[in-house]
Amino acid sequence: MKNIKIIYLFAIAISVFIACRGEDPAADIKYDETPYHLKYGQLPIPDLPLDNTLTNEGVQLGRMLFYEKKLSKDGSQACASCHRQNDGFSDTMQFSLGVELLEGKRQAMPVFNLAWHSNEFFWDGRATLLREQSLKPIQDPLEMNETLENVIAKLNDSQDYKDQFFRAFGSEEINAEKMSLAMEQFMLSIVSYQSKYDQFLEGQATLTESEDRGRLLFEQEYNPFFPEVSGADCAHCHGGANFENDQFMNNGLDSEAMITDIGREEVTGDISDKGKFKVPSLRNVAITPPYMHDGRFETLEEVIDHYDIHMKESATLDPALVQVFDNGGLNLSAEDKIDLVNFLKTLTDYSLMDNAEYSSPF
Repeated sequence: MKNIKIIYLFAIAISVFIACRGEDPAADIKYDETPYHLKYGQLPIPDLPLDNTLTNEGVQLGRMLFYEKKLSKDGSQACASCHRQNDGFSDTMQFSLGVELLEGKRQAMPVFNLAWHSNEFFWDGRATLLREQSLKPIQDPLEMNETLENVIAKLNDSQDYKDQFFRAFGSEEINAEKMSLAMEQFMLSIVSYQSKYDQFLEGQATLTESEDRGRLLFEQEYNPFFPEVSGADCAHCHGGANFENDQFMNNGLDSEAMITDIGREEVTGDISDKGKFKVPSLRNVAITPPYMHDGRFETLEEVIDHYDIHMKESATLDPALVQVFDNGGLNLSAEDKIDLVNFLKTLTDYSLMDNAEYSSPF
């Protein structure tokens, strides 16, 4: 009888052990290379990095890090603090405030459709790859003001992060390279392709008379010799499916003597790059004010007036804009400007602002 009781208790113990083992969360932590399905509608096939394939778990880790306030010195800010989803992943402040309440030097650029940018990142292009860009704000004294060593230590205190690094990379080890690759994956996954204009191209929406006239003005070249057919020539710099040209240009914001931010020249050391900045996409432009690298314009009307009558001449002003300057501006009427603004508003992708795939995972 005693032996039977011992065997019975032993059997119960084994059952409890097996049951507990089955409930162990660690048993579900597996490396998962399942590719992430990138949706981009009618946009061209993106040229994604071959050495950082987008995976479900990698994108999820990047999403966690994008919204993680532990990346900042005092735990008050994340990447998403200055790149807010409901503002088109940009900041509506002229200059974002860092953890020490210090202003940044330039306006925060929107974070979407980065898979279609074939040149460098930041206004001056100081980051060659998106993964390089992802780590710089963490270490910038004006932004998150933290060291990578401290960030890694903080993330290592979280088993959830160790588990997610294992799912994404096959190891619990947390390091700066893996962080950058994951954040690159998430930012590459943020795609805007469902604006009214996109629906128009697909035959699913109709532009109003004003919007369509604005579209034509946007696309038509500037022609000072035949004003009746002259357009605003916006597509010269903001062309293609992503409404940008992957170049750095001087768009006449300041005269030669008044250029205080030398832009691209600071990176290349080439004086011919003085006052040149990365040409941004005009997608979602109506919800991503203020405008220009220094956020000097609050409205689209101010932007159009700049190109029409307020450009300044300097040595590196884009040649096409020199022609406009030399001929007294675009000569746009009040109706022209209204139509252009109405067209630009058709580039707003409202689905981007509430897409749960891009929102905070916490």
